[in-house]
Amino acid sequence: MVRMLSTLILELTMARSTNFQGKPLTLLGQELKVGQKLPTFKITANDMSDATNSDFAGKKLIIVTVPSLDTSVCSMESKKFNDQAASLGSDVLVLVISRDLPFAQKRWCGAEGVENIKTFSDYKYRNVAENFGVLIEDWQLLSRAIFVANADGIIEYLEYVPEIVAEPDYQAVWKAI
Repeated sequence: MVRMLSTLILELTMARSTNFQGKPLTLLGQELKVGQKLPTFKITANDMSDATNSDFAGKKLIIVTVPSLDTSVCSMESKKFNDQAASLGSDVLVLVISRDLPFAQKRWCGAEGVENIKTFSDYKYRNVAENFGVLIEDWQLLSRAIFVANADGIIEYLEYVPEIVAEPDYQAVWKAI
């Protein structure tokens, strides 16, 4: 009984959340920290092929997680990263990951003229959500977050955006690159 109680207390003190229009939503998964190695992940591209960490070895990564590209803030954010990605150089990749189906991501990229970022889905393997600590429990979608990792896969900057309808700190991301 004491062990169960101490486990419950530990879980409660480690509870994390994000907000949607001021209403808290529980986040699952462990929060990452600067200096940690990126967790392993397997994601699905728009052509239904799979990609893992090893596919991006030796590149600096900006990993952007969003709830859905079909929402106004996620669309605007992804387009801003697309615009900036063209000037970041070939050694930096921007990966935008959501739980949208690859078909929807491909349609969105085409409709918005997005060509400088790579969109991926976490719908099939569902490991980005918990490994990166961005799973919104009630919605089973990814929360808005940014992870910047160097060519060795070490996180140099991260931001768990506290309000889903808010944009991240773009200047901090550009500075981290």
